[in-house]
Parts: sequence; C-alpha cells; structure tokens
Amino acid sequence: MTRRLGAETLVIATHNAGKLKEIAALLEPHGLNCISAGSLGLPEPAETGKTFVENALIKARAAAEASGLPALADDSGLCVGALRGRPGVYTADWAERQWFEGAPGRDWYMAMGKVEGLLCELGPETDRSCYFACVLAIAWPDGDGAVYEGRANGTLTWPPRGTMGFGYDPVFVPLGDTRSFAELDPAEKHRISHRADAFAKLVAEQFGG
Repeated sequence: MTRRLGAETLVIATHNAGKLKEIAALLEPHGLNCISAGSLGLPEPAETGKTFVENALIKARAAAEASGLPALADDSGLCVGALRGRPGVYTADWAERQWFEGAPGRDWYMAMGKVEGLLCELGPETDRSCYFACVLAIAWPDGDGAVYEGRANGTLTWPPRGTMGFGYDPVFVPLGDTRSFAELDPAEKHRISHRADAFAKLVAEQFGG
C-alpha cells in the first residue's frame, strides 16, 4: 500500500518562486504547509538522471534527507516530436547562460528561440506538435517514496505570446485552445497543465478515499 502524506510540512524541492506558488496552490486544499528548499537554504543537487523520473527522485530525496521532512520534487520539460523529444530533460539547460559578472542565470527567450531556430531549419512544413511532461516525486527521510507522471499535448507557436506563466509557456498552445499557456489565467492553466495531470494522480492516491 502506498504511503500517504498527512497534515504536515512538505518541502517543495525548488528554488523557483513561480513553481513553488503553482505547486502550493494545487496542494492548498489538502492541508499541507508548503515551504521551498530555497527558503531553507538547501543546495540544488546535480540533476544527473537521463529521465524525468530519475531527476525528480534525485531532487526529492536530496531535499528530504537534508531537511528531515517529506519532500516533493517536480521535473518537467518540453518534448518536441520533430526534434526527437528534445529538449526533454535538458529543457532548463537550454536556457542556461553566464552573465558578464560570472553569475549563472537563465534566458528563457533565448531557449525558446533555439527551439524555433531548429524547427525553422527543418522547413515550413515541419510538424510542430509537442508535449509538456511532468513527473512528481515524493520522498520521505527514511527513503520511502512515490512517483506520478503527467502530460499536456499541444503545438508550438512563434513569436511568444502572453505574460503569465514561466519557461516555455509563451510558445506552447495546448490542444483544443488557441491561446498559449502564458495567455491563460493561472487557475485555468492549473486545470489542464501537465503538472495538473500529475497532481490529479498524486491527489487520487495520496488523499483519495
């Protein structure tokens, strides 16, 4: 039987304020106090996995061991069919850059442009179908854990549209809609996103009857 979370503090293994806000909103109805790994000063582990599942577990286990609390990690990314699933687990890596001061940072517009550039090289008739994948991993300090996988299918658009969301949201149009994720109200996006799909599975198992 799968171990369940109680009404307790849950560490969200992220240093991304936008991701923390989105995850905390999804968990709010279930009585969990969500705090980020960043607020606890926990280091970010190296994501050396080759799959979303491996990386999610790496982050969740590191946060649980360091904090002594149950932890939830999300590993997600954009998978483009015409690019053979890229950028995939390297979605965030495509946005990495070095500022002149030498501090690391991410330029998501640069990353979106890289995806668009590769598609343009393949020609105007290139299939622009893609999907966002999300894996949620829960880990307890004693090593126990659980994994939930979600997905949102869509197509890529260019130029980027919308100011809400983060990452590749401005160039992703979910199936059945004409708006990008970044043009959707956050509450609407929460209902249809890859993260929402994974969370629906998590909630059903962790908080269901």
